[in-house]
Amino acid sequence: MKKTPHIRQDRVIDDASKKNWVDLYAPEFVQPYLKLSRVDRPIGTWLLLYPCWWSVALAAPDGHWPDWGLFVLFAIGAFVMRGAGCTLNDIADRNFDGKVERTKKRPLPSGQVSLKQAFAWLIFQCLIGLVVLLQFNNFAILLGAASLILVAIYPFAKRFTYWPQVFLGLAFNYGALLGWAAVKGDLGWIAVLLYIAGIAWTLGYDTIYAHQDKEDDILIGVKSTALKFGAATRDWIFGFYSLLLVLVVFVGWSVGLHTGFYVLMAGAAAHLFWQIQKLDIDDGDRCLALFKSNKNFGAIVMFAIIAGKFQILT
Repeated sequence: MKKTPHIRQDRVIDDASKKNWVDLYAPEFVQPYLKLSRVDRPIGTWLLLYPCWWSVALAAPDGHWPDWGLFVLFAIGAFVMRGAGCTLNDIADRNFDGKVERTKKRPLPSGQVSLKQAFAWLIFQCLIGLVVLLQFNNFAILLGAASLILVAIYPFAKRFTYWPQVFLGLAFNYGALLGWAAVKGDLGWIAVLLYIAGIAWTLGYDTIYAHQDKEDDILIGVKSTALKFGAATRDWIFGFYSLLLVLVVFVGWSVGLHTGFYVLMAGAAAHLFWQIQKLDIDDGDRCLALFKSNKNFGAIVMFAIIAGKFQILT
């Protein structure tokens, strides 16, 4: 009989799967570093990656597949830079996380790693990200380097504004600009509109996510759109998601995508409105599930853009 790996439940972070592969299979001495990078919770990597892939696919010529080499590079880059951003976030929040039920088991507040070790891990991930960035053209390299300013600001935004999700959106959707630049060598208005669409997406899904922590956020004195919107959250998310859909459809029309794009985007719209319908801001488990479901939305949009490059429906 196959032996089930032993999991130390006292170290499983609350918003991770109770049977995530890090706690199941990773060597114990590596687990804290992987958790600093949220490898046990991969949804963030997908949410960072999809705007990159959307942009690379949009920039491809009509009738052509996207550059799969760029897809791979962006996948690696999204993985390590999301990890670096989360590590920086945990360093910045180390004095808050121990006071919040959902985050008290993170490696820094629980004492599994030291501050010095966390900084070393951050530098290591950034170096891998630099290697990936240097594979792009010169314009994309400069553009990518500028994103570090946004990455550095976000962890501190909730200390001074009720709109930290704006700063998260600016950082998390930067790939919409970078993907276009990596293909085209410039920055067109199509990429800028896609970037704005991505920010609207982040404002929606991260507000849902933030409702898990609203009671703790009030106690420790940090801010979020969940606290700002309160009972009006559903109306705000409807607005953000509507703007997202309008902009994505507009950029698809602007680059001449074919019928398959619009068919699949109808499915993407249905998914977003399903999220709004199912939302219960006082049910943390449901908020987490709806937040994670945005991986499906990102995938639908990606396939819609790729399908739109080919005249498969008449």
